[in-house]
Amino acid sequence: RTVQLNGSCASSVDMELFLHYSLIPSLAIILVLSFLQRREHRRQRDDTSYLLGNHFGIILPLDFVSTFSNRWSYGIAFGATANKVMFLFSEGYQPLQVPQWAQAFVLLIGGIEVGLAYFPFFACLSSEFRLVGSILGFCYSLIWLAVTTLQISQCPHGQFLGRYETVMFYWPSLLCLAFLLGRFLHMFIKALRVHLGWERQAEEKSVLEPHQAAHVKRLLRTPQGEATWFQTRIYEWDPCFQFPSRMIGTMVLAFICLYLFIVIEFYVFVLVRDELALFEGKLESYIASVNQTGTLTPVILQVKELISVAKGVWVVTILPASLTCVSYLFHILACYRGGPAGDRRLPRPPGYLVIHVVQSLCGMVIMYGLVLPIIHNQALEMLQGLGIGILTISIVMGLMVLQVRIAAGFFLQPKLDTADKQKPLALDNRKAFHNFNYFLFFYNVLLGLGACLSRLLISCVLGTWLIARIDRTIMQSGYEGADMGFSAWIGMLYVDHYHTNPVLVSFCHILITGHRERQLQQAIKYCYIDQSAGPRVSARSRTRWLLLQTLINNPRLVTLRKPKSGHSSREFTQMLLMHSDC
Repeated sequence: RTVQLNGSCASSVDMELFLHYSLIPSLAIILVLSFLQRREHRRQRDDTSYLLGNHFGIILPLDFVSTFSNRWSYGIAFGATANKVMFLFSEGYQPLQVPQWAQAFVLLIGGIEVGLAYFPFFACLSSEFRLVGSILGFCYSLIWLAVTTLQISQCPHGQFLGRYETVMFYWPSLLCLAFLLGRFLHMFIKALRVHLGWERQAEEKSVLEPHQAAHVKRLLRTPQGEATWFQTRIYEWDPCFQFPSRMIGTMVLAFICLYLFIVIEFYVFVLVRDELALFEGKLESYIASVNQTGTLTPVILQVKELISVAKGVWVVTILPASLTCVSYLFHILACYRGGPAGDRRLPRPPGYLVIHVVQSLCGMVIMYGLVLPIIHNQALEMLQGLGIGILTISIVMGLMVLQVRIAAGFFLQPKLDTADKQKPLALDNRKAFHNFNYFLFFYNVLLGLGACLSRLLISCVLGTWLIARIDRTIMQSGYEGADMGFSAWIGMLYVDHYHTNPVLVSFCHILITGHRERQLQQAIKYCYIDQSAGPRVSARSRTRWLLLQTLINNPRLVTLRKPKSGHSSREFTQMLLMHSDC
C-alpha cells in the first residue's frame, strides 16, 4: 500500500536546501554577537589581531560543565535539533558524492553544519547582551518556525502512515521552536525594562550556585529523620540538587529522538507489512491453484502462520519496548544525583531497536510455546512437555542445593562461637570429603556443560536488554576498555568530579570572595588617602609614584617595560637604571 494522499504534492520548501542557506543568517548573527563580545586579553601592537581592539571575542553556545541557569531553554533548543540529528543518523545527509570509505567525513561535515545552523539559538540564549541577543534569537526562531510550518501545511500527508504523517514527524520541532520564540520574547521584554531603568539589572553570576552551597552546608550537619519507603525505593526530592543543562538537554533530545525512532520504525513496519501482504497473496494463489493438495501446502500454511505471529508480536511489543526505554531515561534522572562515584546513567537511543527485537523474540517463544499449542488443541502435550521441563530443572537445582547443604553440614568444622552466623572454612571428615568429591566429579562435568549454556544465554539476554545503559559494561572483567560507551561514561564522571564537585566549587568561591574583599579594602584605603587633609594630588601623579616605587623595588621589570617614545621617558628609565646600580 503506497497511496500518496497529497496527490501531486510539491512543496516549495526543501528542508535540506534551507539548512544550507540558513548558514548565512547564522554566520551574520555569530559575527554580530562576536563583535559585541569583549575580549579579556588584548594583543600587543605587533600582533595583527591588535587592529580588532577588544571586539570579536569567542562566543560560547553554553557551558557543558557547570551551567545551571536557563536549563530548560537549552534543553528545548537541543530538542529543536532532533529532526536533523535523526536525519544524520539515518545517513540521509548526502551533499557530496564520495566513496564509501569517506562517508565518515561527510557525516562529520553534516554534524558541523547542523551545529552551525542551530548555533544562534544557544548563542542568543547565553549572550550577555540580552537585548540584542533576544532580538536576533526571536528573528531566527521565527524564520525556522515559518519555514517548517510552510512545509507541513503544503504537504501534511505521507505515503506510509497516510494522513498527517508529516505533522507526526515534525510536531516536536514545531513545539520547541514555538517555545524558543516565546522565550526570546520574554527575554526582550525583560531586557527592555532593564534598559529603560524600570528594573534593576541582575547581579554578576557567582561561581557557587545556591543549591551547591546548601549541599555543602548539609554535609556539615548531622542528618536528621529517616527516609520513607517512597523516598528510598522510588525517588526523593532533593532541594540541594539541580540537574545541569547538559543532562536536561540530553534528556529532552533523547525523548524526542526516541519518539522519532519509534515513528520511523513504524513507517518501516507498515512498508514491510504491505510487502508481506503481497507475498501472502501469492501463497494463497498457489494453494488455490493446487486445490490445497500440493506437497508444499503444509509448509506454506506454517509460513503464513509465522508471518501472522511475527506481525502481531512486533506490534504488541512496541509499547513495552517504548516503556522500557522511557523507564531507563527516568531512571537516569533519578540516579544521576549519586555523585561523582555514584550511580549515574546516560541513554543510548539506538538501544530501543535492540530491546524491541529481544522482546519480540521472547514474544515469539511465548506464542509458539504456550499460545499456539492451545489454539491447535495441543494443550495437553504442551502442559506435559512444560511439566517435564520444570521437573528436570527442579531436580538439577535440587541436586546442586543438596551438594551445598551436605558439604556445609558434614564437611565443615563447627562454629567457633554460638553467636557466629556461619561455620569457619575449615574442613572436617577429610576422607569422606575426598570420596564425595570423586564420585560427584563426573556428574558435575555434565552439569558444567548446562551451566555454560545457561551462562551464555543469560549473558546474551542481559547484554541486549541493558544495551541502552552505559553505566554497566557488557564486556568481561578486564576488558572494559573495549566498551567505548562505558569508557566515555567513566570520562564524563571524571569531568564532573573535577569541575562540578560542590565542595571544590565552594572552596574556589571562598578564595575568589576573599581576593575581592582584599581588593575592596585596598581601594577603600586609597580612597581614604585621597580624601585626607593636605594638598590634592592628581590620579596620574599618584599612579606614576606607585610605578616608580614598584620599579625601584623590582629593577628587572625596567627592561621588560613596553618602549615608549619621548625624552622624559628615556630620562626616567636611565634614572631608574642608575638607582638600581647604586
